[in-house]
Amino acid sequence: MRLSRRTASLSLAVALVVSLAYEAVPRTHDGTPPAHAARTRPEAGPFGAACRVRVTGSEVTAYCHNPYPETDRVSLHVECVRWWDIDTDSAPVAAGPAQTVRLKGRCWKEVGGAWITHRRGS
Repeated sequence: MRLSRRTASLSLAVALVVSLAYEAVPRTHDGTPPAHAARTRPEAGPFGAACRVRVTGSEVTAYCHNPYPETDRVSLHVECVRWWDIDTDSAPVAAGPAQTVRLKGRCWKEVGGAWITHRRGS
């Protein structure tokens, strides 16, 4: 079977990327990766409030319920359609364990999009 130039070039590129990625992993003196290289952050349990975002005209309302034992700091972000309408980001609100919080935002005219971000609480 004969390979085309494109297939051969792609195969060579993939092999090069894989070998470089292998070399980038830190190794111990015996050639094995150290234990901390396998994970990038400490073990974490389930996290994150479940949120419902509702847009009614130019107003946005979000309800976030946190069923987990760790506090979730949620923020509402509203993007407006009109270029002159100011997009808004709410201050983080702490949703404690088994707590529901309400976040509100608005635009002067139409809402282009709205979403929630989550951060682990302190």
